[in-house]
Amino acid sequence: MPLIQRKKPPSPPPEDLPDDDDDPQKKSHHHKKSNGGADKAKWSCVDSCCWFIGCVCVTWWFLLFLYNAMPASFPQYVTEAITGPLPDPPGVKLKKEGLKAMHPVVFIPGIVTGGLELWEGKQCADGLFRKRLWGGTFGEVYKRPLCWVEHMSLDNETGLDPAGIRTRAVSGLVAADYFAPGYFVWAVLIANLAHIGYEEKNMYMAAYDWRLSFQNTEVRDQTLSRMKSNIELMVSTNGGKKAVIVPHSMGVLYFLHFMKWVEAPAPMGGGGGPDWCAKHIKAVMNIGGPFLGVPKAVAGLFSAEAKDVAVARAIAPGFLDTDIFRLQTLQHVMRMTRTWDSTMSMIPKGGDTIWGGLDWSPEQGYTCSGKKQKSNETRGEESESLVTKTKPVNYGRIISFGKDVAEAHPSEIKNIDFRGAVKGQSIPNNTCRDVWTEYHDMGIGGIKAIAEYKVYTADAVIDLLHYVAPKMMARGSAHFSYGIADDLDDPKYDHPRHWSNPLETKLPNAPEMEIYSLYGVGIPTERSYIYKLNQSPDSCIPFQIYTSAHEEDEDSCLKAGVYNVDGDETVPVLSAGFMCAKAWRGKTRFNPSGIKTYVREYNHSPPANLLEGRGTQSGAHVDIMGNFALIEDIMRVATGGNGSDLGDDQVHSGIFEWSERIDLKL
Repeated sequence: MPLIQRKKPPSPPPEDLPDDDDDPQKKSHHHKKSNGGADKAKWSCVDSCCWFIGCVCVTWWFLLFLYNAMPASFPQYVTEAITGPLPDPPGVKLKKEGLKAMHPVVFIPGIVTGGLELWEGKQCADGLFRKRLWGGTFGEVYKRPLCWVEHMSLDNETGLDPAGIRTRAVSGLVAADYFAPGYFVWAVLIANLAHIGYEEKNMYMAAYDWRLSFQNTEVRDQTLSRMKSNIELMVSTNGGKKAVIVPHSMGVLYFLHFMKWVEAPAPMGGGGGPDWCAKHIKAVMNIGGPFLGVPKAVAGLFSAEAKDVAVARAIAPGFLDTDIFRLQTLQHVMRMTRTWDSTMSMIPKGGDTIWGGLDWSPEQGYTCSGKKQKSNETRGEESESLVTKTKPVNYGRIISFGKDVAEAHPSEIKNIDFRGAVKGQSIPNNTCRDVWTEYHDMGIGGIKAIAEYKVYTADAVIDLLHYVAPKMMARGSAHFSYGIADDLDDPKYDHPRHWSNPLETKLPNAPEMEIYSLYGVGIPTERSYIYKLNQSPDSCIPFQIYTSAHEEDEDSCLKAGVYNVDGDETVPVLSAGFMCAKAWRGKTRFNPSGIKTYVREYNHSPPANLLEGRGTQSGAHVDIMGNFALIEDIMRVATGGNGSDLGDDQVHSGIFEWSERIDLKL
């Protein structure tokens, strides 16, 4: 009571005061009012966050309850009432045509879509034996985040398991059918294949620990050997019918590595001999393949950002950088992901020859207006570039420090070479040392030198990453390569580090095999970035995407500091389509046996309403796994069809025109 009295305003003169001493109700009311004011004063930002999270969770669980309580046919009934009758799923359609399971099918998941579970851990992970750390509900991220980060990280020196920790890939079809509850990856394709007679005896999920370098999956887990044995078993138990391989995303690069490994002599390779692929593989149907890498990987390694993270970082400056509840979010993300050697497999390959230089790029003239480009069904009917009145975009400048630098004429750019800059131990924020990243060893001088170089093309990006993260790139360079081979017969290209780079390897001698590039188009996809120095006193990552660099013109491809091109939201068309459109087309030095290649593009069409979920015509990088047209193409090849049965190429972008602008010796 004394505390409440101290918070009262000055008392009025005695004659103006009502006589409340004898009125318990008024006294009680006055006591509650005073307490209410005290409680209101104690309300904090943490309370607001907790209430917001609670409301979101309650709403989510309520909607989930309604979804599970309603009849299974209700969403379809409502959707058909709005849009008309839905088409038959591909499995039902092909079953009506009389098609049945024929060739065994092998799925190869990409980065992050495969589940990982714990087999051995530290004390903080008690009770998590064989529980999923990656995939599923991600419950441990919220319960014990620092422990989760520790168990998802690899050793920074070896790229293998840290001492006392063993996190392994989940096995079987469940490894990547769903990424999280309700979020399918391979589930829709698997269900449609089941309609025509497929089951686990003729379907195989080649799950692997996607954090490791490709060769280290064999060193630690013998994953490549298991894949070889399983394919051989499926072929022999299915009457000798060759397998159809379906890799997705980074799994495309993983299988490129496998095709070289399986035919290479032991102990470095699988010892299958030079005709193994010809004997066991009918077709490789690559979905959303980053054959030549993705610029998005550069932004992730350089500043732990992509477009969406950069926007969030701009809306709430310092939030992701600050030590909130002892969680320096972006710093922990960077420390963890930089131990994953697989991320370095997706750094852009081919340098300026493929991706362009200071004053040119293959996609020059592309517009992001949303107008449709002409479709060309074959290489002979190339699509016409759209004419844009906006400023020309220098896509070859993958990183530019400042919008003026991104738009400047090459002669106006005065850069200072960062390669010889002296690093130091002085850093702007000493609290950053709580979570070590290689930026700690750069010093203020090294950070300024990066910004003063101003612009980085694909060639310079490799040097940039070596400068800012030498330990990471030393590991990466032992397992991956990013150049173009002058002479593919040079013995140095027999080393595994070259096997996942299509510009430094030959396809197998398998003239009857087919290779498809299946990917979505019609979605703005990250191609190059405008950066700035991060001046926040709380920041531990000194660079960030400059989201204020923006143009409102609908034809402009610059949005929130990112220049976009056509693609599937993750992989640009150039990376997904170039190899099958040009470098492997016909007999070339990269394809000496003349394996037939096909480009099949799927124009993105978002769902018509929420009840359609992620849609059946999506071209997005993961959602395309539920695209009915793509699934039907895969099923027709699995049941004995070939590229001609599908209609050969199906192209909506400018991939053939852009490919012709690349001067590559074939």
